[in-house]
Amino acid sequence: MARNVSLPLMCVLCVNVLACATDVEGGPAPLELAAGPGAAEPNLAVDAAGRVLVSWLEPTGPDSHALRFARRPPGGSWSEPRTIAAGPHWFVNWADFPSIAALGGDTLAAHWLVRSGSGTYAYDVVMAISADGGATWSESFTPHTDGTRTEHGFVALFPAPAGGLGAVWLDGREMAGAGHGEEGGGGFGGAMTLRYARFAGTSPQPLDEALLDDRACDCCQNDAARVGDAVVVAYRDRSPGEIRDIAVRRGTRAGWEEPRLVHADGWRIPACPVNGPAVAAWGESVAAAWFTAAADTPKVKVAFSDDGGRSFGTPVRVDGGSPEGRVDLQMTGGGAAVVTWLERTADGAEVRARRVVASGRAGSPLVVTTTGAERASGFPRFVVAGEELVFAWTRVGEPSTVLTATLPADRLAAP
Repeated sequence: MARNVSLPLMCVLCVNVLACATDVEGGPAPLELAAGPGAAEPNLAVDAAGRVLVSWLEPTGPDSHALRFARRPPGGSWSEPRTIAAGPHWFVNWADFPSIAALGGDTLAAHWLVRSGSGTYAYDVVMAISADGGATWSESFTPHTDGTRTEHGFVALFPAPAGGLGAVWLDGREMAGAGHGEEGGGGFGGAMTLRYARFAGTSPQPLDEALLDDRACDCCQNDAARVGDAVVVAYRDRSPGEIRDIAVRRGTRAGWEEPRLVHADGWRIPACPVNGPAVAAWGESVAAAWFTAAADTPKVKVAFSDDGGRSFGTPVRVDGGSPEGRVDLQMTGGGAAVVTWLERTADGAEVRARRVVASGRAGSPLVVTTTGAERASGFPRFVVAGEELVFAWTRVGEPSTVLTATLPADRLAAP
């Protein structure tokens, strides 16, 4: 995001290379998606029937956008796109992107971002719920009720342990007057918070609300995974001494447990790296992936938990030596996980995927696609659907578009 401090170790000042979508030998097979010109910022989910959902943003005018989605049955093709919502004055940003989530049965949820004022980072989270698989959507609503014209974003949606829709997001209400909204003077004063709310049905009234962390990193993505009857939320913490390592909080029907670090990397950085974690679960097994540049050495790491996310083992490094981060992660059963990340190359970047097991062994990486390292290339996403991996990413160009591809899960080398 524009307010970040530019540090070579993070490669925030990225190489201006046009992203391309070449077929990589041995890589995923393209899936045709009817995304319109200018489409970008895809996200993925899998519904109760094993169908993959892909959402993306499309421009519909000089200052208007639509959030659209399509569905793909196992082994099939994408459906014709449907519109979830459309309107003017949306906040469109390479790092803070919309999502679609499956809550069980035919219930879906989606979120997007709308400007709330004239400040650069004055914007609200807006959500809607569908009870009929996306045929119709509820009236839109915001999960936060503070009313400040400050930053609200970086949302993770999930089925709440107590039922209904759970949402966590970064909330800048405590930063009003510190340059993170319509009011104030600039700089990093104040503290970004991580907050939670739960909703039932299509009602906009929250059933539960909680402050999960009173000092979180300002603009890193959050993620969440259901673990049995609990949920594990992963985010980048921010200590008073500017250590920005990855933390998790477990939520149950009884409430939220105390936060714990996944690993004490000790990355001290007086700016947001715009690189959030990913978390996934299979039974009581949980895996987390993240980017760190502690000791001025950029790395992508994966760590496993065998106790439902209460503690994590020693992480394993999975990158090729020049990672940009932008990780995603899914578990495939049997104690294995698949991690993706952006790896910088001489010609731009590659989206790479790798299988890792809890013992720390990792298979050979596979190149999903070539792309660019610039911000506009965004955050590639993927999901596991049965025996397949389905990928989505933004192809940068004039105009940009969203591309998708599929790969049999067994094509990834075993550790």
